[in-house]
Amino acid sequence: MTATCSVLLRVEDLYKRFGGIVALDGYNVRIRQGELVGLIGPNGAGKTTVFNLLSGVLTPTSGRIFFNEQDITRQRPDENTVLGIARTFQNIRLFKNLSVIDNIKIAFHMRFGKGFWSTIFHTPAYRQAEKEMELKANEFLDLFDLTSVRDRTAKNLPYGIQRRVEIARAMATRPKLLLLDEPSAGLNPSETDELMNTLLKIHQAYDLTIFLVEHDMKLIMAICQKIQVIDRGRMLTFAPPDEVRRDQRVIEAYLGKSGRAKRHA
Repeated sequence: MTATCSVLLRVEDLYKRFGGIVALDGYNVRIRQGELVGLIGPNGAGKTTVFNLLSGVLTPTSGRIFFNEQDITRQRPDENTVLGIARTFQNIRLFKNLSVIDNIKIAFHMRFGKGFWSTIFHTPAYRQAEKEMELKANEFLDLFDLTSVRDRTAKNLPYGIQRRVEIARAMATRPKLLLLDEPSAGLNPSETDELMNTLLKIHQAYDLTIFLVEHDMKLIMAICQKIQVIDRGRMLTFAPPDEVRRDQRVIEAYLGKSGRAKRHA
C-alpha cells in the first residue's frame, strides 16, 4: 500500500448518543483505497455502532462521513450500496429459503437488473441481463468454493458455509468498500482459517478495501495492514498490528489495570 493511494473513507468527529448514553465520542478514521483494516475493542466500545453509521443503518448525532469525497452522512443503506458500500452482519442475514445461487443473483440484480417492465415482459434486455447474472454468479461460486452447494437451500447449510455465502452475496453488489461485522463469529478454528484465506483472496483479486470488526485476534493480526482500537467510543490507536500489540493503552483496555482479561467480542 503506497502513500499515494486515495482516501476512500473519511470519518470526521462522529458522535452517536442513545438517550443519555454516548456510544461514539468524536470518532475519526481514514481508510485508503485497497487497504485491509481491522476494528477492535472491548465489549461496548462502539464497534457495531461505527458500522451501523457507515452503512446508513443509523444516522449520527453529529459529525460527517465521506465516501470517495462524497458526503454520505445521512444516506440510506440502499443509497450507500449503490455507491459501493457492502456490509455483512454478525448474525447471518441470508434469504434462508432460497438456494445459494439465488442468494447471490439477488445481489447482482442491483447492478444488472433491467427494471420492472423488462422483467414482467421478459424483454431481450432482461434475458441478456439474466445470462450475465448467471455467469457472474457462477464466478463467485467458484471464488468462494460454493459450486458444490449452488442449488442447496441456504438454511440447510453448515454455519461456516452460510458465512461464505453471505460474503459472496455482499461481493456480488460489486463493492468498493466491504464492511464485515464479526465474520468469524460462530466458526470453528478450521472454518476460521478458511475464512482468513478467502478474505485474503478477495482482497488481492479485486484490490478491495475491507474494514472488519473482529474478536479473533489471531485472524485480525494475521491479515490486517492496520488496526484501529476503540474503547468507550473513543479511538485509542490506529497503527500496524505489531505496534498495536505493544501499545500499553490497548493492553490496559483489554486486560484492565488488574491484569485480568476482559471479554472483547
